[in-house]
Amino acid sequence: MTTTNAPSASGTGAGVVMTHRQILFIIFGLMSGMFLASLDQTIVGTAIRTISDDLHGLSEQAWVTTAYLITSTISTPILGKLSDIYGRRPIFLTAIGIFLVGSLLAGTAWSMYSLAVFRAVQGIGAGGLMSLALTVMGDILAPRERAKYQGYFLAVFGTSSVIGPLVGGLFAGTPEILGIAGWRWVFLINLPIGVFSLFMVSRFLHLPKRHGSAVIDWFGAVFVILALVPGLVVAEQGRTWGWTSWGAWLCYGLAAIGVVAFIITERRMKSNALIPLMLFKNRTFAVATILGVLVGFGMFGALLTVPLYLQLVQGLNPTQSGFAMIAMVAGLMISSIMAGQLISRTGKYKVFPITGTGILLLAFFYMTFVTADRPLWWALIGMFGIGLGLGQLMQTLTIASQNTVDTRFMGVATSASTFFRQIGGTVGTAVLLSVLFTRIPDTIAGAFKNPDVVKPALDSALNPAVSSLSINHGIMTQIYDAIVKPIIAALPPQVNLANAAQRHQVVDQVVARITAGGTSGSGGGSATGALNGDTSFLTTATDALKQPFLVGFSEAMVTVFWVGLVVVAVAFVLSWFLKAQPLRNKSALQEAADRAHEGGAMVAPGGPEDEAEPEREAEPTGARARIAEPGTA
Repeated sequence: MTTTNAPSASGTGAGVVMTHRQILFIIFGLMSGMFLASLDQTIVGTAIRTISDDLHGLSEQAWVTTAYLITSTISTPILGKLSDIYGRRPIFLTAIGIFLVGSLLAGTAWSMYSLAVFRAVQGIGAGGLMSLALTVMGDILAPRERAKYQGYFLAVFGTSSVIGPLVGGLFAGTPEILGIAGWRWVFLINLPIGVFSLFMVSRFLHLPKRHGSAVIDWFGAVFVILALVPGLVVAEQGRTWGWTSWGAWLCYGLAAIGVVAFIITERRMKSNALIPLMLFKNRTFAVATILGVLVGFGMFGALLTVPLYLQLVQGLNPTQSGFAMIAMVAGLMISSIMAGQLISRTGKYKVFPITGTGILLLAFFYMTFVTADRPLWWALIGMFGIGLGLGQLMQTLTIASQNTVDTRFMGVATSASTFFRQIGGTVGTAVLLSVLFTRIPDTIAGAFKNPDVVKPALDSALNPAVSSLSINHGIMTQIYDAIVKPIIAALPPQVNLANAAQRHQVVDQVVARITAGGTSGSGGGSATGALNGDTSFLTTATDALKQPFLVGFSEAMVTVFWVGLVVVAVAFVLSWFLKAQPLRNKSALQEAADRAHEGGAMVAPGGPEDEAEPEREAEPTGARARIAEPGTA
């Protein structure tokens, strides 16, 4: 199947330069589309527990997340390639439409499995909302100018990160709104936002039509699905199944077959490939892509694990945790805006991947000193540092990738950058969660063997005045009853645990046996199950009773940050090898218009560094690209 792909223009590049007002109108439309995707991730995560309770599917809630992740990741490169062929506007509008249909269906879900299917539909649209918005920015703005506007998009990310948990908690905690269950509005709220986005994009986003020939890489699409679906499934479910279970090995095998078949197919399809491998011949694009994977690992890992620390150790609820994330968002926005302004003024960006990964490295190192008794402000400093590092990397790497490729490949290059960052985030999430929950049994068991930690805990558990309090009912029944009942049963009848001196003597004897290895207690194993499920007792229990669990969890978090630090250290070293090509002074539309006006041939992707295929004309017949009136592709 062949369609058009070489853009035409109304004249020279000067004829397609947009005013600041026109750019802002387009950006508002793009931002509303991005807001849909970014808000959806935070708002659903807050409400998923209420949703699973209402739909009686607590054990299936992971599939709701997995389905969305799979389809959004897969659709990213596919929609990016289609936008290079059919144009940005129709594909972006289609992505919004698919997302809204999925949102409407998710709001009517009757079971967790139906919700997973409808979330998969949402994911198909969501895959294009972020990458296509960045691609359009590459079309209408020169790389140097593009950096100045990236603060708008990060404002969307920051706003959704803050209000998402708040709105999600509000909807989840409200029984009914307008006669509809409160949690269903988590999905239905997307409808008015999406309608506004459809209007803004259809009204203001008008780009020149595309002419020429391109083959759609159907086999590449099939094989990328074969490679990603089992890989993402095992990444999400491997901790539950076991990383060496037969199901995990089946996924590994299918993913490997898919990867090999995909690479062979892309080599044969050359420039028509879903992700043209010739792009990676360019050193800047290749290094920026690998950095994107590593940064995605650190970014998504931090976004997932830091809120867990805030909620479980600092005792914040989801809404408060969302507000605490403002520290990270503030650092991200400040550094991004500053980097954007400097890039726009100087045209140089090589320093920012180095300083960004360097600051991120220091922030992760800082967070390795986290403990259960650190104040909240201490963690906020580390989060601000993580944001400062990420803000210099996210858009800078995208600009570096876009700047190195020919305008024909703007969509696929941008979507590839987003795609590989998502892959890094998925792997990072799976690895860091696996490390966290693998370490928790050992760290909590270690906390119960630490005399300074376990003595106050056992003293409170054996004290009838404390253990009988209603706020301690959950932690006593789930954890401490299994520990203290055997102790009480073995005590002589004359021992009075209400007497502090006698109770202290009993505690000293028990702790001596624990530290000597005579008994391990059962707190570690019980707490591991609790931290995988109901952790409400950590919110209500008295400090002494919950301290061993907070110590154990914070020590497990330290291991997570060390793993993240190693990955970021690799990114820091690699950033020195990023070859920064001079930023172009014209947008993709201006360059395409100049090329059409001059009747010149298309340049191979990646510029002069490539061992490129021979230059080819914009039209397959060999005719010069003609000057056409701008359409509305």
